Amino acid sequence: MMTKSIKLLKWVGISISALVVLAIGSYAYLLLSFDDQTLPENHGKVNTELFLGEGDNQPLIVGFGGSEGGNAWASDFWKGQRDEFIAQGYSFLSVAYFGETGTPQNLDRIALEGVHQAIREAAKNPKINGKCVALIGGSKGAELALLLGSYYPDIDAVVAIVPGNAVYPALTIAMNTPSFTLDGNNLPFVPVPSSATWPLIKGDLRATWEEMLKDQKAVDRASIAVEKINGPVFFLSATKDEAWPSTEMSASMEQRLQKNGFAHHFEHLAIEGGHTAPLDHFDAVERFLATNFLQGNSADCSKSS
Repeated sequence: MMTKSIKLLKWVGISISALVVLAIGSYAYLLLSFDDQTLPENHGKVNTELFLGEGDNQPLIVGFGGSEGGNAWASDFWKGQRDEFIAQGYSFLSVAYFGETGTPQNLDRIALEGVHQAIREAAKNPKINGKCVALIGGSKGAELALLLGSYYPDIDAVVAIVPGNAVYPALTIAMNTPSFTLDGNNLPFVPVPSSATWPLIKGDLRATWEEMLKDQKAVDRASIAVEKINGPVFFLSATKDEAWPSTEMSASMEQRLQKNGFAHHFEHLAIEGGHTAPLDHFDAVERFLATNFLQGNSADCSKSS
């Protein structure tokens, strides 16, 4: 009986080892076969939905979802908060930058200029004050919002919820291209090291990102130049973020702003809890925008009249 048990355990061990080797081999094959040269279909295209309130001169808030894709802010889930912004005198533009009809299928090499062009088109609406544009993004959407603010000076404020501090890989099976491009060129990004393979296979996203962040040279090359944002910045992070270390990455961006003598207001609110915990604190977002975007903007950002 003991001999049979030992043989059984031996075969179980061999089977598990074989499955691990197979999984790693399959990942390596997918990595090598992934087309990282051809830009994705619908590159540079986005879908948007604009929500307007009453009156004129409405400041514009632009909302980006994260890795879930689609037009998150246009969904019923966000209707309550969207309507609250409208009631406070804002207009609201919900942007789908992947995973929606007519947009790239995956979060892979998303063109910043395509997103920016959509924002500028919406800002031409006669009811909108095009000189007052604030961005709100969550997770990968926060990465996008911070990047847009760092490259385009007509962005007047950024709210980054559980953000990343650099450009990270595309959400493809290979993860060997950047999430974002500018004018057809890949932005430098933090690659996935071999040490992150096993955490990635297990689905331990935070451990995967912690391995990536150990490559300080890559992080430095890919870091978002948040000091170039032309307006106030609000970071909301989660202290027990299971997706990636948003509190630590927000703190690093705070330090970068301090080091570069950032001319605008910035703050960081670390929320106790997991990746979605900050979503229960939009009252803080509303206060930040009212105080630092509307009242603190050099342009005429008064609410609708």
